[in-house]
Amino acid sequence: MTTVLMISPGYPAEMPQFTRGLAEVGATVLGVGDQPAAALPPQVQRALSGYLQVRSLWDSPAVLADLRRWLAGAGSPAGRSLDRIECLWEPGMLLAAELRAGLGVAGLTVAQTLPLRDKERMKQVLDAAGIRTPRHQACRTIAQCWEAAERIGFPVIIKPIAGAGSADTYRLGSAEELREVLPRLAHVSEVSVEEFIDGEEYTFDTVTVGSKIQYFNVAWYRPRPLVARSNEWISPQVIALRDVGRPELAGGIRMGEEVIRALGLDTAFTHMEWYRKGDGEVVFGEIGGRPPGAHQVDQMNFACDFDVFREWARAVTQGRIETPPARLYNVATVFKRARGQGQIRRIVGLEAFMARNGSHVVWDTLLRPGTPRRNWKATLVSDGFLMLRHPDLETTLRMADEAGTDVELLAG
Repeated sequence: MTTVLMISPGYPAEMPQFTRGLAEVGATVLGVGDQPAAALPPQVQRALSGYLQVRSLWDSPAVLADLRRWLAGAGSPAGRSLDRIECLWEPGMLLAAELRAGLGVAGLTVAQTLPLRDKERMKQVLDAAGIRTPRHQACRTIAQCWEAAERIGFPVIIKPIAGAGSADTYRLGSAEELREVLPRLAHVSEVSVEEFIDGEEYTFDTVTVGSKIQYFNVAWYRPRPLVARSNEWISPQVIALRDVGRPELAGGIRMGEEVIRALGLDTAFTHMEWYRKGDGEVVFGEIGGRPPGAHQVDQMNFACDFDVFREWARAVTQGRIETPPARLYNVATVFKRARGQGQIRRIVGLEAFMARNGSHVVWDTLLRPGTPRRNWKATLVSDGFLMLRHPDLETTLRMADEAGTDVELLAG
């Protein structure tokens, strides 16, 4: 039986599902985190055979020492050495690599992990492999940012070197806009200034075994995240596409395969983002050695009527997944942002929308009246979402657009 140590099994939102998946495929699952065991979700408590609470997950030497004592102690929950150490939460990936090195466990090494956490290093590796990335420069000072912007030419994107999502990311069309934004990034130690790529933005999400893709998903951002994060009135959409053989996707899929080879990834979950320009050129954005957030893994499940959480677990413990699933549906997630501040007062248009499309809605998490609205800049999920699916893409897009325009949450 495979023994797997799961870092932070109870947080963030999708981690309990991956922990559950490991237990369901027969693994002995141990957990390490900074939450008290009693605070773990019941699903996680049922899946774990042992749990170690540490003072801080960000003190790698201390976590390693605590783990060694715990695993070697009388009545050790593992009873033997660990076979895998897994972390699917971006901030904990380097910790996982350091623990693997310290305990002699197979998996992503520190050297393989660093490009997944450092956008500039990642682009350097891909540049060397001949993969098209935006022209870019790492910057630690205001002077370096000005130098990079002048060399690359406006418009440019400026964003943190380390991080996930599009927080602290700006499109700058002029020197005046750069001058305005730089003070807002004073808390970021290092940024990347890079060429702005004008085009559609997609994902390429994979489960790999031995560097071979066992399952993949392509999602389409409508509009691209940078636009969505800049305009509160927008209801962002993420569309998991059924027909991944569409000609406009071929270049991005090939590029994603090349990225996995260039980075030397073995058995992992990856989340990539890429662009397709109006002239058909594809440009790579970035990669994380983890699944996408904002319930995109749930989208994959609804698209194929299977359990990606469990199949990832089978990949890392058994070196395989079951027969690749059939792609049955396009799945759209439409994230809603309330108008006004304070508590949600009412929802307009939902009843009529459900009367028209309710049979295709698979998940509704919209905040109900009386609930305080969330900070839309801090989370894509915002004030909840409607997730819907349909075999036909045009029908899916029509319903998604209706959810965006016809359903309103009002706060006050």
